Amino acid sequence: MIEYLLIFITLFILIQAYFAVADKYNIIDKPNHRSAHSQITLRGGGIIFPIAFIIFSIFNYKEVMETYWSFGLGLLAICLVSFIDDVRTLSGKIRITVHFLSVALLLNFTGTFSAMPVWVWPAFFIMIIGTLNAYNFMDGINGMTGAYTLVTLLTLFYINRDIITFTQENFIMYALLASLVFLFFNFRKKAKCFAGDVGSMGIGFWLIALITLLIMKTQDYRYILLFSVYGMEVVLTIIERLMMKENIFEAHRRHLYQLLANEKRMSHLVISAVYALTQLVINLFLIHSELPVYAIIPIIFIPLGSVYLFLKLRLKKKVQSSVIK
Repeated sequence: MIEYLLIFITLFILIQAYFAVADKYNIIDKPNHRSAHSQITLRGGGIIFPIAFIIFSIFNYKEVMETYWSFGLGLLAICLVSFIDDVRTLSGKIRITVHFLSVALLLNFTGTFSAMPVWVWPAFFIMIIGTLNAYNFMDGINGMTGAYTLVTLLTLFYINRDIITFTQENFIMYALLASLVFLFFNFRKKAKCFAGDVGSMGIGFWLIALITLLIMKTQDYRYILLFSVYGMEVVLTIIERLMMKENIFEAHRRHLYQLLANEKRMSHLVISAVYALTQLVINLFLIHSELPVYAIIPIIFIPLGSVYLFLKLRLKKKVQSSVIK
């Protein structure tokens, strides 16, 4: 317990040091017509996640050299390219190449390559890169990434401790502590910092690694549903944009959380809390249910999708009526 307190304090001090650097070198997020915020805010606060892994490596050097080295290389590579992209835009070819290499290192770390036939590997690459980008798409308002991440990590910590051990406890705890430090500065009406690509990609990579380890250990693919809320929103939003013949790779404001924040003027913190609590309810049902995955999926997605579509249609009608007026 003392160790975790010291790590928390260390992370707290280090993120403050980053703020000084970001302020000096003007690493900021300027709001534009697509933004859900209106004030200039420090960008890249999510750098606390790769920093947390570096500290984890220092205190667990032997385990990292034996087990976690490929995860660490993948995490640091994807965080580095994401941080550079936060500061100055990189070409898509560079980003996707690093993402591909990082995912390969992650699959090596989780034992997926040795456990699965070669013809399945491409599906894992597509799913993981898609999930990473979905995590990035959903990082748009104060508290969203931090709160959702905290719920997911707490669920994984509970599963690891009380249901089935699939990784070293510290490997989850360091991510949890980093998430709490980030939330302290981001879960505010006027956020001190945003995660940036380095944060959303970094913690997304860490969570995917943990969930993949869990799936490899249990051979239970229902744990993919720990990303239910994010997954459903991103998939439905992409379908909507494809139907409207929009470029799905361009920035937009069609996510439900964006409409709630921008059109309904709801509090960012309320929206983020609702998303996180919704996922928490799903997680509690998921880990305590004995139903097979094919029965769990409709139980989760039919009501969740119905609420999503109802709210989306109401908000779109409101936007259309305001334009007409």
